[in-house]
Amino acid sequence: MRIFRGPHLSSEAHSLANILDIGEMRRRLAHFCRNKYDDPTAEIVHIEVMPGHAGFAWGFTVEALDARDSWFIRLPPPNVRWRGTADVLRQVAALNALEGSDVPHCSVKWSGDDLKWFGSPYFVTELLQGDVLRLGKGEWAARLREDQRLQIGREAMQALVGIHRTDTAKVRYLGAPVPLEDDVTRWDTFLERAADPSRLAGAAGVRALLLEKCPKHAHIGLFHGDFQSANLFCSQDQQQAQPKLLAVIDWELTGIGAVLNDLGWVCTFSDRQAWTPGPGRGNFLDAERLEALYVEAWGEGVSDIAWYRALACYKFAIITGFNLSLHRRGKRVDATWEETKRSMKPLMQRAGELLESL
Repeated sequence: MRIFRGPHLSSEAHSLANILDIGEMRRRLAHFCRNKYDDPTAEIVHIEVMPGHAGFAWGFTVEALDARDSWFIRLPPPNVRWRGTADVLRQVAALNALEGSDVPHCSVKWSGDDLKWFGSPYFVTELLQGDVLRLGKGEWAARLREDQRLQIGREAMQALVGIHRTDTAKVRYLGAPVPLEDDVTRWDTFLERAADPSRLAGAAGVRALLLEKCPKHAHIGLFHGDFQSANLFCSQDQQQAQPKLLAVIDWELTGIGAVLNDLGWVCTFSDRQAWTPGPGRGNFLDAERLEALYVEAWGEGVSDIAWYRALACYKFAIITGFNLSLHRRGKRVDATWEETKRSMKPLMQRAGELLESL
């Protein structure tokens, strides 16, 4: 899940802010593709803005060299510094590290920081056909049979283990590991800025328990950062065949650190006790089943899962309050946070219950 920060103006980003018009983007893509295909007649025959708001992305189709190819391009948002989640080349580092592995992912075709093309760094991958696991009422994934969900869950946990076992020497661009204690305390600022603070009344006690019971040993490796059903891109032909996991997508929050953060995160999104039921909510598999599938794929037992689940509950409760504040102040308008706020209190309560169980 993305954390939306306020804009930090940078001179590099001014040019990007001027190219969000789809017509201008089409023109720039045509220039780009004529160079990459070495074909001066290459044309962009289709372009559309892709969903999501962690970056700026377009899907486009190019006709060149008697071929018709469809691609996905991601740029950073305008008017932000190209660091952290806005550094799209971090995603490139992670995706390139997965090449040759069994982890389903989008292969990077082109990437770079040459500003002459789009006024910002960029990367281009294949454009997949399918959809993410949409689990809300009436959505396609909500209609999957239990055996179909179980198979996708197994594929997802195998993919997650593959990510976690990636050689970190391949992703030095991502920097030093994030200490576990820092992943508790770095949310303090966001907590102070959260809307509806009464819904986060138990945060201080949960924070203290997280620090007190912080795991002494953690497997450090590549983590995704937002591993959950909305970032599992699948084929959709559930009536004729088993849907298949095609790619783990949206790597804005990737980094090096305790890999079980990812497991705690995906389990939290499937933990019924952590959420207030609502029309947009649907569970993929229960948290305990996901834990078991991860352990099966890892090949041996893992410890402290309850702590990582508690941390995920704590983080997402605060993230919700912070994004709710941005929404209400008109900084990042997204009315879905008005619905999600109903789970801030149960998320924090669930975090406390999990920590008390340790």
